Amino acid sequence: MAKTKQQKSLTRWTKQKWRTASGKKSSETGEVYAPSKTISKLKSTKKGKKKLAAANAKKRAATKKGKQHASHGLHKGKNR
Repeated sequence: MAKTKQQKSLTRWTKQKWRTASGKKSSETGEVYAPSKTISKLKSTKKGKKKLAAANAKKRAATKKGKQHASHGLHKGKNR
């Protein structure tokens, strides 16, 4: 039996190595979780570093308000 579109997506998502930019827990640093490839790409450019910093600021602000999820925009428009 072939996998459905959702099952394929979940398989791809599970294979990705997700982490924070510092490699520490998000609960300690307030950073966003993203795939390692995404973090590497963002850290390699000045514009990417700004985008990552803005996402982390939004994440910290949402966490401060007691929210579990933050709409930081890093994953916008991505098909995973």
